[in-house]
Amino acid sequence: MAELTTIARPYAKAAFVFAKEQGALEKWEKMLGLAAAVAGDASMRAYLDQPELDDAAKVSAFAEVCGEELDESGRNFVAQLAQNKRLPLLPIILQLFHELLAAEQQFTDVELISAFEMDDAVTEKLVAALKKRLGTDVNVTTSVDQSLIGGVLVRAGDTVIDGSVRGRLNRLAEQLNS
Repeated sequence: MAELTTIARPYAKAAFVFAKEQGALEKWEKMLGLAAAVAGDASMRAYLDQPELDDAAKVSAFAEVCGEELDESGRNFVAQLAQNKRLPLLPIILQLFHELLAAEQQFTDVELISAFEMDDAVTEKLVAALKKRLGTDVNVTTSVDQSLIGGVLVRAGDTVIDGSVRGRLNRLAEQLNS
């Protein structure tokens, strides 16, 4: 995976720099999201992997599936990827582009996983605490995992804060076993 990320990084940086110069970062993130979804589709991958297809046919099929959502510069980007046999890297390019965007706009994606549905007041309180701790704005997604028993599990990039009852029970069991 690290090798694929290394290969995808220059493409993500190039797309980011171009989008920033054009003042179209959000538009490019949407285009890359669509292109990554198309590239990740099993039937599209099977079609694109046909050895008899040349790069132009691959780009044409890709553009047809994406439709108007992919502008001329997006099509050119896809054509460059097709020419270099890098279309399967689009999901990784999207991820790296999003990381560059987060660094540029100083926000962090945070996932809040709780045992039960949280009301807005609790979520806002957690968001305020996370903003203070992380020192950036946060984009929050919430989900429910009843196996946590209670509490919240917070994932922000490489940082994981396990405030769940299940996590506390696991730590207690480790202490008792040692």
